[in-house]
Amino acid sequence: METKYTRDEIIQKSKELASMMAQTEEVDFFKKAEKKINEHLRVQELIAQIKKLQKEAVNLKHYQKIEALKQTEEKIDALQDEIEQIPLVQEFQQSQLEVNELLQMVSNTITKKITEEIIVSMGGDVLRGTTVKNPLIQDKC
Repeated sequence: METKYTRDEIIQKSKELASMMAQTEEVDFFKKAEKKINEHLRVQELIAQIKKLQKEAVNLKHYQKIEALKQTEEKIDALQDEIEQIPLVQEFQQSQLEVNELLQMVSNTITKKITEEIIVSMGGDVLRGTTVKNPLIQDKC
């Protein structure tokens, strides 16, 4: 007989998987990079300036101050360019990419495995990705 799992059991397993993933080199590198970012004075100053200008831009847009909005957006772009040139920020962005790749890899693996399980359980063909045998395709085995 086939085992059936409840949502709660699946959620529990996903929490276990999340705990495992939190103990990977990728996540450890991300945490260290984020800590350094939070302690870097110039980065924090730039972030604060960007946030202030973003709020200003929202107000300018609301009041349809097009030219002032354009100037504010240019200032934001310049600050973002400056922040992205800081090696520590580049390191942090790389760590974000690596963690996202790990999450995407796990998500893709789960999706692929579920699809395979469905195909097999319905007597389909995993290689063709079909859940039923196609009467028009004859196996040459």
